[in-house]
Amino acid sequence: MAGSKTEKATPKRKRDERKKGNIFFSRDAVIAFSLFTSFYAMKFLVPFTVLSITETIRELFSLMPLQHQISDTDVRTYFIKGAILFAKTALPLLLITALAAVISTMLQTRMHFSAKTFSFKGERINPLNGFKRMFSVRSMVELLKALLKIAILTYVVYTALEEEILLFPRLTDLSFLQAMGYTGEIIMGIVLKAGIIFIFLAAGDYLYQWWEYEKNLRMTKQEVKDEYKQLEGDPQVKGRQRSIAQQRARRRMMQSVPTADVVIRNPTHYAVALKYDQDKNAAPVVVAKGVDRVALMIIKIAEENGVYVTEDKPLARALYEAVEVDREIPEKFFKPVAQVLAFVYNLKKKDLK
Repeated sequence: MAGSKTEKATPKRKRDERKKGNIFFSRDAVIAFSLFTSFYAMKFLVPFTVLSITETIRELFSLMPLQHQISDTDVRTYFIKGAILFAKTALPLLLITALAAVISTMLQTRMHFSAKTFSFKGERINPLNGFKRMFSVRSMVELLKALLKIAILTYVVYTALEEEILLFPRLTDLSFLQAMGYTGEIIMGIVLKAGIIFIFLAAGDYLYQWWEYEKNLRMTKQEVKDEYKQLEGDPQVKGRQRSIAQQRARRRMMQSVPTADVVIRNPTHYAVALKYDQDKNAAPVVVAKGVDRVALMIIKIAEENGVYVTEDKPLARALYEAVEVDREIPEKFFKPVAQVLAFVYNLKKKDLK
C-alpha cells in the first residue's frame, strides 16, 4: 500500500522528533539502576545513620529529667536538631537516589532537554485518547511487565525468607545492632537476587522501547520522497531558480558588450566579445559569448554601440568552447586574437584622423 509506513526513519526525521522531545528511553532501566544504587548506598550509610540517630536519641533522653517545661526556644532548638538529623541521615540517600535517576536518564537521552515536552497538548486530556491508551498494545505490555515483576519479587522474597524464617525468634537474643545487621543482610540478599533479574528485564525493556520507537517513526515512501525534495530542493523550483539566474547573468553579460573592443562571430551561430585592458589584465578577457539567438543579440548590441564585429569561424567557435565569461583567454589564442585586436586598433586610429 502506498500509505503504509514501511521505510525506516531518516536522520532528519529523527532529529526533528528529538527536538520535539520524542526520545526513547526505558523507565525500567532507570528504576532498576536507581533501586540498585539506593540499596547499596543504604548499606554503606546505615552504620553512620544508626550512629547519628542513636546519638540524637541519647541527647534528647538525657535532657528529659532536666526539662520541666518546653518553651518556644526549645521547640526551635528541637526542630533544628531534627532538620540536622534529617540532613545527615535521609538527605544523602535521597540525593544519591535522585542522582542515579538523573544519570541513567541522561545516559539514555544523551543529555537532551526539550521544553516542548512540557507544553500543553489537548489530546492528553481527551477521554477518548485516554481509553485508547488504556487498551493499547503498549498498555498491555506494561501490565504484563508489572505482573512479571511482582511474581519475580514475590518468588525471590519467599525463597529468601523460607530459609531464614525459623531463625527469626532467635533475634530476641541479639542486641539491637546485631538484629539490624542480620536483617540488613537478608534484605541485601533479596535486593541482589531481585536486582540481577530486574537488570535483565530492564535490558529487555530497553530493546523493546527502542524497537517500538523505531516502529512509530517509520515513514511512507511518499514522506521519504517529500523530505528528499525539501533537502535537495524541488526540481521544478530549482529549474526556475536556475533559469532566473541564467537570465540575470545574460543581462549582465549583454551590458558588458558595449565595453568590448571586438566581437568575433561565425557568422551568426557563435559570437564572442573580447576586451583588453592592459592596466587590469594580462590578456584579453571574454566579456560575453553566445550561440544562435544570444549570438545575434550580442552582434546587434555591438553594432548599435560601435563595437567592431569581425568574422572568424574557427576562432569564434574555439573561443566559445574554451573560455568562460569574465576569463582571460589561454596562451594558445594570443597570436590570432592579437592580430584581430591590432587590426581593430588600426581602424580606430584611422577613424580618429
